[in-house]
Amino acid sequence: MKPREKGWLKEYLEFRKELLKDLTTETKRKASHPEYSLYRVIQPTGLMYGQVVGDINIPESEHWNERDRMKILLAESLLSSSLLFQEKPIKTPEELSGIFLKTLESISNFYNNIFPELSIPTKTLFGRKKTVMELAERILDKRIEHTNAFEGNFWASFFHNTLLFLDVFIFGQWIHTNADKVVADFFRYEREELRFSVVKVIASAAHANKEIAYEEKKLLEYFLQSTDLSHERKRQAIQIFEDGIAVEDINLPSENSWILKKFFLEVAILTLWADKKVEQSELDYLKSFCHYLNFSEEDLENSMIAIEGFVLEHWSQLEHLQNKQDYHEVSEQFIKRIAKIAERNKGRLVKEIHEHEDVMNLLRKARSNELTLDEKEKMRQELIQMLKTLPTFVIIALPQKFLTLPILLKILPRNLFAEGVNTDAS
Repeated sequence: MKPREKGWLKEYLEFRKELLKDLTTETKRKASHPEYSLYRVIQPTGLMYGQVVGDINIPESEHWNERDRMKILLAESLLSSSLLFQEKPIKTPEELSGIFLKTLESISNFYNNIFPELSIPTKTLFGRKKTVMELAERILDKRIEHTNAFEGNFWASFFHNTLLFLDVFIFGQWIHTNADKVVADFFRYEREELRFSVVKVIASAAHANKEIAYEEKKLLEYFLQSTDLSHERKRQAIQIFEDGIAVEDINLPSENSWILKKFFLEVAILTLWADKKVEQSELDYLKSFCHYLNFSEEDLENSMIAIEGFVLEHWSQLEHLQNKQDYHEVSEQFIKRIAKIAERNKGRLVKEIHEHEDVMNLLRKARSNELTLDEKEKMRQELIQMLKTLPTFVIIALPQKFLTLPILLKILPRNLFAEGVNTDAS
């Protein structure tokens, strides 16, 4: 599959059909709120942070450039948003195909109405009416052409391309409305307001320690370059950034969804990360911001875990970020956070271990023999699956590659394995 060639969208849907269908099952629909499920789909990909480093399990994807990957992630996020909010489970291939076509039509209508600068004709030069697939493919091509490529520069990519998340969020609202002119006008207004809200969140977070670092000043520059704000709005943004803005004056919409509030919180966290350290005054700011969003400190902790886990999983790909954060410091902080959650849920984990015969057998063997590489890998995978049963990790994805067996044994409570473990994992 080649995202730069015509027909890529049809190939993508065919390849991803089973994975996308899985989002609509009765079990998945009842497991958690659709917004939690959407966060779990989008956050590990990096789309919320303007990154395209998440794993894309499609043949030849290692040969794609940044925009190819971004296009596929945007298409998958828009389709996932539509499927997760389906009222009924999809039972047949025909129903799934019908939902795909309806969603693709909604994608075309959405961008044509809300992003008039991307609008495309519905007919060819020879008067043939374009198919739903052709229209959706071309408009997604154009949307990605309007982004900026900054391979290797985390912060530039973050503030140029993180706005794609707002596309997905607004689209999730759009598909449940009758798209008349009044509705389209509302969503165009919301698009501008939400983009400006990101500016205010950045400014507010940057002033948290009463000192604007050079890196934080660059963030505004990156962001303003990426938006289509009017001259007056850009002037206001610069003023807000120079003066700062109190949390209570940000005036985010009062009916914010959970995933949108999560996005704003994680924008604030990453803004504070820009100058290397998160100081106590900045942590106090984040707690205040959480209170403003009606989030608890547990929500803040979960977002810190989500961001740290994402960064650790893709450390080698986030070259620019390596200059700003210390890998050891980030990993130790992440391990401490996960260890606290594991300790709080020790009873559940003990129960899980005793219900998994494979793990128990490996533990028994490890008491007297060194495990083979295959056995260590099996144990690693089993322990990760057990962690995934904890409520926190129903929503937050765990960094699979980062969680080696030695790290897992540091995370899990020391007395979790009553009979002891000698895996010689290092």
